Amino acid sequence: MSEKNREGKRTARERLAVEREKQKTAEKRRRTLIVGASVVCVLGLAAVIGVVAANAGKDDPADSADGPVVAPSGANGDDNLAIPVGKANARSTLTIWEDFRCPACKSFEDAYRSTIHELTGSGELKVQYHLATIIDGNMGGSGSRKAANAAACAQDAGKFTAYHDVLYENQPQETDDAFAKDSKLIELAKKVDGLDTTTFRTCVEDGTHDTWVTKSAAAFSKGGFSGTPTVLLDGKNIYQDQTMTPAKLKQQVQEAN
Repeated sequence: MSEKNREGKRTARERLAVEREKQKTAEKRRRTLIVGASVVCVLGLAAVIGVVAANAGKDDPADSADGPVVAPSGANGDDNLAIPVGKANARSTLTIWEDFRCPACKSFEDAYRSTIHELTGSGELKVQYHLATIIDGNMGGSGSRKAANAAACAQDAGKFTAYHDVLYENQPQETDDAFAKDSKLIELAKKVDGLDTTTFRTCVEDGTHDTWVTKSAAAFSKGGFSGTPTVLLDGKNIYQDQTMTPAKLKQQVQEAN
């Protein structure tokens, strides 16, 4: 083979080597861009999740109410934000923060309802009900606020406890904002003797206590509570007690008395 031919082959091999190196560099750059784009997507998703989490539980400003605060009849406590049930001189106090759209609140009510009724009826326990609207903030809608307003209207009529129980017994699915409809709340009032009156209907349809409900919801947010229901017996959080049962609640109340 002539020197000229050998030189030509060597030059061809060198060109091939250079081309392969270029391809490797291009492939490496492509992988880097793909990984970088993936990281950006993940960070973007994380940012979206962070925004959603930061806003979870916040009431929709569109669901807030303006105007004078009209507390329901007999409301007491700080800023008249509590609806009292039971005898005022009962030695034990159960404070309940709840939301009529909240499934966990329904579970608590279903389990403890009869015991609470028994203890309030015997004069051993009084209950301070505080109404929140956390599910409106989490799921959207206005059913929490509207149901709370309707319950306050029932309090005006002296029918709070009965209507309160009816709302939980007929609670829709968490994603179903059925309580946002005045007609639904008025329909459920028919289950309580003497509640379905013109006065009650007007109170529900006009949102008489909407601003009071909004103020109560704000008090819940400022209270630093972890969620609904929040249940305090003489200031001690018993809902977080894994061993708590209706029988244990009754025992603690009776021991305090």
